[in-house]
Amino acid sequence: MNKKLKWGLVALILLSLVAWGIYSQLPKTNKELAAADKIVKGRGGRTLNVNAIVAKPQSVSDEILINGSILPDEEVDLSFETSGKIVEINFKEGTFVNKGQLLAKVNDRPLQAQLQKLTSQVKLAEDRVYRQSLLLKKDAVSQEAYEQVKTDLAKLEADIELIKANIEQTELRAPFDGVIGLRGVSVGSYASPSVVVAKLTKISPVKVEFAVPERYTDDIKIGANVVFSLTGEVEQFRAKVYAKESKIDPVTHTLTVRALYDNRNGASLAGRYATVKLEKQRIDDAIVVPSDAIVPEMGVDKLFLYKSGKAQPVDVIAGLRTDKDVQIVRGINMGDTVIVSGTLQLRTGLPVVLDNVE
Repeated sequence: MNKKLKWGLVALILLSLVAWGIYSQLPKTNKELAAADKIVKGRGGRTLNVNAIVAKPQSVSDEILINGSILPDEEVDLSFETSGKIVEINFKEGTFVNKGQLLAKVNDRPLQAQLQKLTSQVKLAEDRVYRQSLLLKKDAVSQEAYEQVKTDLAKLEADIELIKANIEQTELRAPFDGVIGLRGVSVGSYASPSVVVAKLTKISPVKVEFAVPERYTDDIKIGANVVFSLTGEVEQFRAKVYAKESKIDPVTHTLTVRALYDNRNGASLAGRYATVKLEKQRIDDAIVVPSDAIVPEMGVDKLFLYKSGKAQPVDVIAGLRTDKDVQIVRGINMGDTVIVSGTLQLRTGLPVVLDNVE
């Protein structure tokens, strides 16, 4: 290859690269808009295929999702009211216990001995009161002597009741029905009011606690129904609002609300995260269209209706909005055919063909 031919090829390649760079920077034609313009210009020939829905009454609700948590209806750390060595543990960890069931006991032998001693004195004290009453009727003793023996009997009975109360404090009983957790003591260990024996949790019903943003606080009413779901579960559960905090949190500007769920099967364990669906407003007979069907134009919402084979725009007023749908308050009527696809290509009077109508 001679030298001139070689440099000619190099120059040709460089020119091709420069030309390609200039072409790549030129503005490209918007295919979608070009297609729309072509359809508009060719109304007599081409048409636009669209999908539509027939406006009919249906339910729509304004809902918000709020993070919450499951709380036990009641929960307590169990401990003895007195001190002493634990001599009995009568429960199995993680099982259901009934209210009043004896769970554990500390040594009460000294108290039992005192009780037996005092009880043995009751008969003698009662006899003294009886004899003194007979003597009083015969004026053989003074009223003061009679009152003294009555006082001695009453004091003895009070001492017995005190010992019985102390014995009750050596017994740890379930304050309510629930599931008892893991124990923190063993037989032979020394118990005191500061030592937690186990945790008792009432799992039916449970409380659903969530915080409502300030702007929604007026929508929360006592007795209102809420729907919630649990992490990792598809099923939804229904609870009823029974209480709310007395004021709005000044830091988070939210109002804490609690709802009650019966939890009869015990599936909703306390401590789980919950997603609460709060229904602010519900309309049963509403006209609802997909949000994609609405075309905003100069601050006005428009819909395209199918009339005699052509697209006709109408101004509408929207109401409630969800993540997918919009309620139409004014502008269309029940039975109107609303075009829900290809809205960006629609023009007034454009011929359309309905591929699917729901």
